[in-house]
Amino acid sequence: MHRLSVVLIVGVAACAGRTSVANEPAAPNTLTAAERAAGWRLLFDGTSTTGWRGYKQTQMPAGWTVADGLLTKDKSTEDIVTTEHFADFELILEWKLGPGGNSGLFYRGTEEYDRVYWSAPEYQLLDDSLAADGRNRITAAGAAHSLYAARAGVVKRADEWNTTRVVAIGPHVEYWLNGEMMFEFEMWSADWDARVKASKFAPYANFGKAESGIIAIQGDHRGVLALRNIKIRPR
Repeated sequence: MHRLSVVLIVGVAACAGRTSVANEPAAPNTLTAAERAAGWRLLFDGTSTTGWRGYKQTQMPAGWTVADGLLTKDKSTEDIVTTEHFADFELILEWKLGPGGNSGLFYRGTEEYDRVYWSAPEYQLLDDSLAADGRNRITAAGAAHSLYAARAGVVKRADEWNTTRVVAIGPHVEYWLNGEMMFEFEMWSADWDARVKASKFAPYANFGKAESGIIAIQGDHRGVLALRNIKIRPR
């Protein structure tokens, strides 16, 4: 082989190697340069509970632990919330539940009631195959609990990682699961008001009314929940 050919082959291989490395996804609980430039922030650093506390508390409640880059609980405990409030945002997190597991993600919550879900809309986290709520699409994984029904066949099995994405810009909200849009809706619209009035949230006058609030993770159900790669882009 000619020397020029050897040089060209080596050069192409080197460039290919650099491209491959550059396109690799970020390690768990980190951001890529592109994500940082786009305004993304981590809500969980993989090593501590900085930025989180218990609902109506100043500290993290017992039962939540951080190990091996995961934020986990393995039994019923108290809900946790962000120390910051968020209004318009795009939020992504990865989660998995043990068999029959049940949890939830809440946003724009307040602490005026005894429970965060009396003020904040929920994105249902669920093992559809074994949890009782999986029998009804309006309470299944990816649903806006008791308000908007999720599509079937999108959530993965227990002990497998799922990726949730919530977009909330003013009244417009989108729910995504594993790269697929589940649905979108307009908060504070006539349709929203009718659904809330017909739901279990009707007794709580300020349910879903806040334009900015805490983000929360439900802890009061039994079972294992693991979270990682929790990140937000305020809009």
